[in-house]
Amino acid sequence: MDSLFLEVDFAQQKKHGEAICGDFFLVQRIPEENRVIGVLSDGLGSGVKANILSAMTATMAMKFASSNMDLLKAAEIMMDALPVCQVRKISYATFTVVDSVLHKWTRVMQMDNPGYLLLREGEIMQIPQREFSSPRWSRRKIYLSEILNRPEDRLVLFSDGITQAGMGTRASPLGWQSEGCVAFLRNKVRRSPQISAGDLGEAILQEALLKEPRRRAGDDMTCGVLYFRKPRKLILLTGPPFHAERDGEYAALLDSFPGKRVICGGTTSDILARELGREITTDLSTCGYGLPPLSRMEGADLITEGILTLTQARKILASPKDLRDAGPASRLATLLLESDIIDFVVGTRINEAHQDPSLPMDIEIRRSIIRSMAKILEERYLKRARIRFI
Repeated sequence: MDSLFLEVDFAQQKKHGEAICGDFFLVQRIPEENRVIGVLSDGLGSGVKANILSAMTATMAMKFASSNMDLLKAAEIMMDALPVCQVRKISYATFTVVDSVLHKWTRVMQMDNPGYLLLREGEIMQIPQREFSSPRWSRRKIYLSEILNRPEDRLVLFSDGITQAGMGTRASPLGWQSEGCVAFLRNKVRRSPQISAGDLGEAILQEALLKEPRRRAGDDMTCGVLYFRKPRKLILLTGPPFHAERDGEYAALLDSFPGKRVICGGTTSDILARELGREITTDLSTCGYGLPPLSRMEGADLITEGILTLTQARKILASPKDLRDAGPASRLATLLLESDIIDFVVGTRINEAHQDPSLPMDIEIRRSIIRSMAKILEERYLKRARIRFI
């Protein structure tokens, strides 16, 4: 069912002077249950010790949530496992667990993190919460709430480094606080209704840093965003069909697709242009990136060379680089990351050009590259990737 997709991303900044962030954000998609689980944990203090404790807490919380363990029992196990600060008498890590079943509901469990925000139709919704406490941990309060999912809902999670940004300064003596986050969030989404989860999280983080003296984070900062929306779809066609009599079917797949359309390969684009009766032109402004330039054709959002560009785009996805340049591989990677459901249609006719011994030794055949790219998109970026061979 493709009517609702959940995009999850986060932005993070370690405390100034520390080598590692003491917050930890973890996300897991369970496709067979149409379910997504996200966890934010904030380790007490900062640095390596805080990072270890928050990572341990987030990992435990993810395991318990995905196994459908009773929430209160799971919280008790985590609190039992975590040491308690003898001075402040609080646990060494906080947690927020978001468990979402698409087309149904989202359950949020929190302990000691700032309250989450639910933005719906431009307004912050007040969601009723139930309070729990364990007999063994009567001073620890756990809050549970449930939300019926709707398209365009945004759920925003913070560590207290965000809400306390600027604390003690003349401009924000009590910190930015949740109220400041709310005002910024509403205005940002009003100005950019289609802003992605990652861009919104980064915008909130940067605004919090503006409150800090000299933009130096006084505490670890994390902002996680969950964005419920209609899925953004993309089709990528690469390689000629095994049987030439299927060229017309191949072209129809591109022309009728309700989303972004990408063609990778010179032979592929020639076939599609011929079948659709359209002209292809070369975009010479995209020369100079170590790859053949892009081409243009009516009905296609991006046309690139084949194996070399796919290989480079896969490397970018596997080890993210700066995507702001206009190079063909960066443009392809950006389009893939901006999409939610990606259909790869792979022609299986062997292209003799790929047997040229002058090409790089590490070049892989088209099918292997696409399988690898789909795996990265699903496991690292929580996309839905489907492959069809033709």
